Amino acid sequence: MTRPKVTADLSLAPVAANIDLNLQRLRGLSTREEIFSELALELNLGSTGHTREERAEQVLRLALRDVEMHGWHAEVSDDATRIHVHGGSVSLDLGLSAALAEYISG
Repeated sequence: MTRPKVTADLSLAPVAANIDLNLQRLRGLSTREEIFSELALELNLGSTGHTREERAEQVLRLALRDVEMHGWHAEVSDDATRIHVHGGSVSLDLGLSAALAEYISG
């Protein structure tokens, strides 16, 4: 069992749980169009991201929406399959669906 080593470690579980809850609505979608429609609705977007970085930022914005990060940081992994959360003595990866990875990668 991993025990907290720094105070920030105590807040990882609620941060990760809230990010995961935000991602649930995207994980069940299977097409780029469905994913973009959900992102556009939630984030008030006019168009899909033109680059991989823009699409990754859109997904990350939705994942972090209304989440109090408590000093933790999050980013989409290089292979677009996970959101990597780091900032304490441990880190955590939250999985994205294959359709989300494909949406981000283009």
